[in-house]
Amino acid sequence: MTSPLERKYNRVARFYDVLDRGFERRRYRPIRPRLFHGLTGRILDAGVGTGCNMPFYPAGASVTGVDLSQAMLKRAEHRQHALGLTVELRHADIRKTDFSNGTFDAAVATFLFCVLAPPDQTPALIELKRIVRPGGEIRLLEYVYSARLVCRLIQRLWLPWMKFAYGAGFDRETTRHVREAGLILVNETFVYADMIKMIVARVPDPGAPA
Repeated sequence: MTSPLERKYNRVARFYDVLDRGFERRRYRPIRPRLFHGLTGRILDAGVGTGCNMPFYPAGASVTGVDLSQAMLKRAEHRQHALGLTVELRHADIRKTDFSNGTFDAAVATFLFCVLAPPDQTPALIELKRIVRPGGEIRLLEYVYSARLVCRLIQRLWLPWMKFAYGAGFDRETTRHVREAGLILVNETFVYADMIKMIVARVPDPGAPA
């Protein structure tokens, strides 16, 4: 049985890139490369969506993209063929996957945790911790509410549309859930105004020097 979130993204998939085109050009495309800078080996793109991260995958890396929506994955498949890439695409719920422990060297997620409801945040991060090797990094791009009054008011005006179209919000407190999941918070940096943040976490490595 499909979840409400999966049904939502199956419906919006055909329009997703059109709806996001302006934001993609002005906001997202310039910051996506930072998400992958320095990453190598096996990389998980969690919540791959229509594959907007694909142009920025590191050369030589082996990337697996997972998404809850089959319709979004179909769009991602078209994009990888157009770009001449080889990407493993899988239908999966990031809260519980069938990957083995430590499968990946790193994981990224672009605005995925804006969409996950608060009760699902920590379970999803615990699953990422399980499937990324000890010492590996997890990097997240996330929206937050701006501290600037005018921007915050605009975000509040946008919120009903964001919830309707994407099931997303600006109030997910992902950094707190990173700690709750037992991950090590390495860094959090604003990468677009004070509204989009890159969160970098590391999977604890019991064998690393203290």
